[in-house]
Amino acid sequence: MSNGNDSELARERKCVLSILVQNQPGVLSHIAGMFAARGYNIDSLVVGRTEDAEFSRMVLVTKGNELTLEQIRKQLGKIVTVVKVRDLTEQDYIERDLMLIKIHCPPEHRGQIKEITDIFRGSIVDVGPNAVIIQLTGSEEKIEAFVELCRPYGIQQLARTGVIAVQRASQIENKLPRVRPLRRRTATLPMPLGMENTGFNPTPSPVRAEEEESPLPPS
Repeated sequence: MSNGNDSELARERKCVLSILVQNQPGVLSHIAGMFAARGYNIDSLVVGRTEDAEFSRMVLVTKGNELTLEQIRKQLGKIVTVVKVRDLTEQDYIERDLMLIKIHCPPEHRGQIKEITDIFRGSIVDVGPNAVIIQLTGSEEKIEAFVELCRPYGIQQLARTGVIAVQRASQIENKLPRVRPLRRRTATLPMPLGMENTGFNPTPSPVRAEEEESPLPPS
């Protein structure tokens, strides 16, 4: 039984992480630096603002065994500007990748390439004398399959945005709203009359903590 558990822990898998961060300069370099310092590889990284301008969301794709992925999540959580880390591969989620690909396409091959493009629900966005540019969106597996079919014709240029992903709308989140940590402040007692120059320092008395129960912005 232990051998089966060990093999599961050692098996490498794809991991899609949704990382909510504060929208501040240097956040991307901190995360990329952490991966580089510990030898972790980044397969894809996309970052953009959320519905709240104070926060950005990173969608990061990496690979590793369970121990490595757990260390990655813990190290990301230690970065001050990281608000929340979620492993989307542990639940139902939607992912999309956008690709622009320029393919060598003389006139006699245009019918074949258009047929392949239609099957994959892509679109031809530009045509030249001997080349076409195709736009395609979908999962990584769909993009890779289309690229392999286009290789025999000759790929002249390829650009991809990287994976973006969100949790499915049907996914139920059972979580309590997070509240900001309590802030405490102290007040100094007034100096008794006649003791201003005696060096007497009254002990500060704590003032009741001010609780802010406003929840953090949604992730």
